[in-house]
Amino acid sequence: MSVEFVFRLIGMVAMAVASFNLGRYLGGSWSEVRVMTALTLAGAALGLIITPTLTVRPFQAVRSRIQGMPASQLIAAIIGLVIGLAVAALLTPALSNLPTPVGDVLPFVASVIFGYFGMAVMVMRQRDIFLAGSRLVRDTGFRSGKARKADVVLLDTSVVIDGRIADISRTGFIGETMLVPRFVLNELQHIADSSDPLRRNRGRRGLDMLNKLQKESVVPIRISDIEVDEVREVDDKLVVLAKQLHCPIITNDYNLNRVAELQGVMVLNVNELANAVKTIFLPGETMQVHIIQEGKEAGQGVGYLDDGTMVVVENGKRYMNRTIEAMVTKVLQTAAGRMIFAQPQNSQR
Repeated sequence: MSVEFVFRLIGMVAMAVASFNLGRYLGGSWSEVRVMTALTLAGAALGLIITPTLTVRPFQAVRSRIQGMPASQLIAAIIGLVIGLAVAALLTPALSNLPTPVGDVLPFVASVIFGYFGMAVMVMRQRDIFLAGSRLVRDTGFRSGKARKADVVLLDTSVVIDGRIADISRTGFIGETMLVPRFVLNELQHIADSSDPLRRNRGRRGLDMLNKLQKESVVPIRISDIEVDEVREVDDKLVVLAKQLHCPIITNDYNLNRVAELQGVMVLNVNELANAVKTIFLPGETMQVHIIQEGKEAGQGVGYLDDGTMVVVENGKRYMNRTIEAMVTKVLQTAAGRMIFAQPQNSQR
């Protein structure tokens, strides 16, 4: 038996009794059975129909609204309500001394008005209030976990899908709390629900990586309900939020990298980190390289180091599918990464 059905029965009985008493008050008597019966049945039917609209459904609507509210907004509304009611309570003695009936009504009216305005002000200004609080905590040195002075870093969608951030976080190079805004999580879910198989796989990989981060990261990672209403695009929201929190963005998105830097936001690019930690070889040094394919020029062989660096070996074609010792002749840094040119060591003899 559903709650709505129970309330319908209660409403039906209550309205039937009320209609019967109304009929007697208007002059009905027990001798007018048909009139009283019709009035009672009409009240019962009315109670059966309108009771859920007046009771259960408004409650369900409020509950759904509360469930859909971000935690920060709900907390702000509760704090604002308490402050508003406290102000109204301070005014109640003075308002109660006014002449009747004004003195009887105004305390209740003041509670409603100040409670509403307290909630409205706190909800509308929640971001400024909570950001000011977070800055105060940061400035006074209260930090949780292993976070350093810059207490958070923002993760964008591309770096979560990329997955290398999970390996980086395990090494301890990131000391700050990793913050994933709700709108980034929503974008990941949207990509995971895409009809395009490639996009769908990327989205699911991102959700898997996020789950892996939460389980294996040595620093805290949390989902934030902080919303940015001024802009609609996810990248723009990240830049605005990073400026408000005074924190960097971790990404491997070139366009986001450029836009953020133009607006004075610090960016930690995973691709740049990967290039920075690659093994450095100087001309004249030797290395072990496995030749796996032909190069673009005649006689060239191509191999790759463990970090993905391409090695082009002159006259290396004849060593196909073999591991040889090669001497570095030239190192080029390109937009795609580092490229090494070498030649077989035995050709020097």
